Amino acid sequence: MRFGTFEFRAGLWPSLAALATIALLVSLGNWQVSRAAEKRALQARYDDMGRHAAIAVPASRMNPEDVLFRRVEATGEFVPEHMIYLDNKIHRGAVGYQVVMPLRIGNGPMHVLVNRGWAPAGGDRSVLPAVATPRGPVKVEGMATVPTQKILELSPETVQGRVWENLVLERYEQRMPIRIQPVVIEQTGAAGDGLVREWERPDAGVGKHQVRALTWYLLALTVAIIYVVVNVRRIEAQP
Repeated sequence: MRFGTFEFRAGLWPSLAALATIALLVSLGNWQVSRAAEKRALQARYDDMGRHAAIAVPASRMNPEDVLFRRVEATGEFVPEHMIYLDNKIHRGAVGYQVVMPLRIGNGPMHVLVNRGWAPAGGDRSVLPAVATPRGPVKVEGMATVPTQKILELSPETVQGRVWENLVLERYEQRMPIRIQPVVIEQTGAAGDGLVREWERPDAGVGKHQVRALTWYLLALTVAIIYVVVNVRRIEAQP
């Protein structure tokens, strides 16, 4: 293919390799765009749900989709003997734990896990932070969430006594002799127990996905430019 004094000539296999690479990079960019759209839709739902009245968590098993990112409330008693600490949680640059404790709903067998907040880790990591737990019936309010299943665990030893690397509801129910709802309440309200309750918004990362999408698209464009430049040659003038 000639363009004036230039000629484009490319072999079959280099062309196929370049097209496959470009297609892959574009598809990765499209996936990041779709992830950003999902996060925006999630944020819209979060903002809308937060304006509704709190839903009471029942003593029977509930559908998590009915309350996801809704304000909920649960009445019952905390069960501190089944409390766990989620390790390596950062708050304003400090390392600590998130304290997760089951709340027995009413007098029945059903419980709901409550993320009561963040506590700093001490200098001796073998000593866990003390957590003040109210006795008797309490009412807990907060946002209903479902722990993500998309987690990276570098070691199978992710549970060491009360210290866990990640919260997986199925794993918790297998290890603890209690029934739990398929949601976790991120507790809000006054923190007279010394725990910090500052929760991230669920849309965190929209900008990150947009930057990644742009990166993939620019890489695809770079491959296309390199492919063209490498295969374009000047036509030598005939004497």
